[in-house]
Amino acid sequence: MYRCTVKGLSIGGGAPVRIMGVINCSPESFYSGSYTPAGNVHSRACTFVEQGADIIDIGARSTAPGAPPIDRQKEIARMKMALTSLEGSGIRISVDTMDREVLEVCLGYDIALVNDISGLLDPLYASRVSESGLPALLMASIKAPGDPTSLDEVHRAIAMVETRAHAAGLAEFILDPGVGLWTPERSPALDWEICCNFEEFTMYNRPLLAAISRKTFLGVIGDRPPEGRLPASLAMTALLVTRGADIVRTHDVAETHDAIRVAERFRRGS
Repeated sequence: MYRCTVKGLSIGGGAPVRIMGVINCSPESFYSGSYTPAGNVHSRACTFVEQGADIIDIGARSTAPGAPPIDRQKEIARMKMALTSLEGSGIRISVDTMDREVLEVCLGYDIALVNDISGLLDPLYASRVSESGLPALLMASIKAPGDPTSLDEVHRAIAMVETRAHAAGLAEFILDPGVGLWTPERSPALDWEICCNFEEFTMYNRPLLAAISRKTFLGVIGDRPPEGRLPASLAMTALLVTRGADIVRTHDVAETHDAIRVAERFRRGS
C-alpha cells in the first residue's frame, strides 16, 4: 500500500487510520452544526486536535446539493480569516477548495494538504498544486465534481484522476471515491454501493479517504436529517475502516476517534 506523508504524518501503508476534522466557515453548509464563525475557528480546531484529529479541513464554500452559490471574493475572505487565526498553531491544515485563485491565496499560509473535490479537472490548478510540493486529496470526478453515476464510472473517474495527477507531476495524493449527491443524477443507492464495495478501491494502491459524515444516504435509515445521522455515521465509519479506509473526514471528531479505534482493534483480531 502506497503511503502519503502530510507534514510528517504518514497516511496509508499500514499507518493508523487518521482523522480529518471538518471546520466549515460557510453558514450555507448542509449540516448547521459544522458551521464555525471566523472568531471560533482557532478554538474549535484546537478542540478537535485534543479529541484526536490529525488534520483540520477548512472549507469556506458549501458544495452540498442546492447550496446557494457564493462569489470567489467571499470564499477568499472567509479562507483568509480562518487561516490567519490558525497561523503559528502547528496544526496540520487542509484547504477544501477547487478554485485556482482561492488556492493561490491559501498557499500563502502554512497549509499541509490540498483537498480538491474536482479531482484536478483544471490543469492549471493541478500544476499549481504540483509546484507547491503539497500532497492532495482528490475526489473521483469525470467532467464535474462527483459526477459518476455507477460503480464502474467511479472506477473510471479514479483512473482519470490518477492520469491527471501524473500529468501534473503530483506524486503524493489520497483518493476519495466521492460518496454524496454531488450531481442531480446521483442517488443514495450509489453511495451504498460505493461503501459496500469500498475494498475494491484498494486496488489503486493509494491511501483512501472515507468521507461519509452525516451524508444524505445515511438519512435513509429512519428518515433522519443531518442532525440525527451521527449513529449511522459512526457505524459506517467503523465498517469502512475494516474495508480499507486510511483516513476519515468527520464533523464529530471525539466520537469518530472511538469508532475508529474499535474498528482497528477488531480488524487486528485482538
